[in-house]
Amino acid sequence: MTIDEIMMVAPVIPVLVIDDAAHARPVAEALVAGGLPVLEVTLRTPAALDAMREMARVPGAIVGAGTVLNARDVAACADAGARFIVSPGLTAPLVAAVTESGIPFLPGIATAGDIMRGLDAGLTRFKFFPAETSGGLPALRALAAPFGMARFCPTGGITAASAPAWLAEPHVKCVGGSWIVPRGAPDGAAIEAAARAASALRPAAP
Repeated sequence: MTIDEIMMVAPVIPVLVIDDAAHARPVAEALVAGGLPVLEVTLRTPAALDAMREMARVPGAIVGAGTVLNARDVAACADAGARFIVSPGLTAPLVAAVTESGIPFLPGIATAGDIMRGLDAGLTRFKFFPAETSGGLPALRALAAPFGMARFCPTGGITAASAPAWLAEPHVKCVGGSWIVPRGAPDGAAIEAAARAASALRPAAP
């Protein structure tokens, strides 16, 4: 799948912080059952890579890696079976490493310069991060205006209440959200219910 296709699967990509790899499979099963099969496992804990491997075994799950910072992270995530890469920012060495890996890439941007550097590298799909503290919807609208070819996945501070406003923006293909899965031992029923509600916020559109 291309990064564009991945962004179109569902309106919300759960942003996951997994502290115990034993939690990974039940979390993934609940999210897939709730209609959110695209899963971003952040590299914020020692369990992250093992969690990716476990989640990848769940039928229907499209498991990627978040908080990817450098070539070493890219290699480790590729080895863990990541199907896409998400980063908080955009640097030339990271772009080179991800390009060499062939894994679809969603780099983080917060400025017009970031977007221009991404476009120079052949990228047109970006994570707007951190969305709320970088100016929120007004900032994204202003950034998107000169870059008609770019599409975004805002992440950072977005909630179930604010997500619909973001998703209504024509330049937004999906949002990233951490509200669906709290840290700690998973409550499968609660996660599935939250995922079902999030998956209904807005059908993904081309």
